[in-house]
Amino acid sequence: MSDEKRDTGRGMRLPLWLMALLPLLALGLMLSVFAFADPLALFKSFLPPLEILSMERILVVEGGFETTLVNGGPDPVTVAQVMVDDAYWNFEIEPSAVIPRLGRARLSVPYPWVEGEPHILVVITNTGVTFEGEVPVATLSPTPGLREFGVYGLLGVYVGVIPVGLGMLWFPAMRRLGRKWLGAILALTLGLLVFLLVDTLLEALEVAAELPGVFQGTPLVLFSALLTWLLLLAVGSRRSTGANGRSSLYIATLIALSIGLHNLGEGMAIGAAFALGEAALGSFLVIGFTLHNITEGIGIAAPLLPVAGGTSGEGANEAQRQSPKLMHFLLLTLLAGAPAILGTWLGGFAFSPLLASIFLGVGVGAIWQVIVEVGRLLRGYASQTDAPLVSWPNVLGFFAGWAIMYLTAFLVSF
Repeated sequence: MSDEKRDTGRGMRLPLWLMALLPLLALGLMLSVFAFADPLALFKSFLPPLEILSMERILVVEGGFETTLVNGGPDPVTVAQVMVDDAYWNFEIEPSAVIPRLGRARLSVPYPWVEGEPHILVVITNTGVTFEGEVPVATLSPTPGLREFGVYGLLGVYVGVIPVGLGMLWFPAMRRLGRKWLGAILALTLGLLVFLLVDTLLEALEVAAELPGVFQGTPLVLFSALLTWLLLLAVGSRRSTGANGRSSLYIATLIALSIGLHNLGEGMAIGAAFALGEAALGSFLVIGFTLHNITEGIGIAAPLLPVAGGTSGEGANEAQRQSPKLMHFLLLTLLAGAPAILGTWLGGFAFSPLLASIFLGVGVGAIWQVIVEVGRLLRGYASQTDAPLVSWPNVLGFFAGWAIMYLTAFLVSF
């Protein structure tokens, strides 16, 4: 009798797939109730609508302004009026003046703007809430075209590819310095990378602050950085070269990749500045970024020094066999500098705070992993030479790398 009951109970068991699906079905049912029955309507009936409207970049076109409005709030928003420079003005909005939750609308305002003058655009909803946008310097926004792509691409070459290539030219001189200076050179690389990490993170958070709250800009940046760091850790775990640690070419490539991601964000900022007319002194801006980015080439070349691969004997011979070729330097220069070209295109023609936040977050994660790798390289060099990790040459090298980046960044912002 007991055997029959046991068999019956075993036969009534649900399949595994159905048991796994039941919680999801229950969750879907609960969400459907909240979505269609709205059981919280009683609590919301006494509250005013919450309106959150974001205004993307304002384009200056022939005869007026154009911009995209994004509703990042929980309630629909109705655009009732538009003011330009404290005066009510006619406007057109597509597809509708009523913007649903997470919806977008294209706003066009015919206005006789004045070249070089600032203008303030204010959107007023039917509840009287206002949202403001600014045109710092009125100048015709660039439109995509072959000539425009060429001009902005050349700008990316000036601020990205050329400076990194010039920095690489110091490799022969660094190679002749010998082992006693290697620690200081690696510490200098570490200093400039720390500056890039802080600079990229602050820039990412600044861009993320422009996003509608629904996109959660700050967590987006941080999780992009975290996922990038974990991905590089997984890739790096397979790049071991045995007793001598990771390949010097791999570390240089990782540095070039992280700097390239940083230059992508830098290019976006430069392209946006030129598109908005904020870079009237464009030549001075390009000169400043050129000086700022030359140091990046030194940082990429530092791990390629032959003495970084081993100490003596077999280690030194292995380092010599891994001596980089001209093609390696060219590819590293393009990897680090070419993203600035893409950045100027995105910044000049299709700037998106969402994409910029993701790219800059990825850059933060990559730079952090590079700092870890260069720190490991510096620690290995110190142990090989029986020298302290925190020595005066290393401290001075770190400070020199940070100071050079800071002073050249100050020149750009001056």
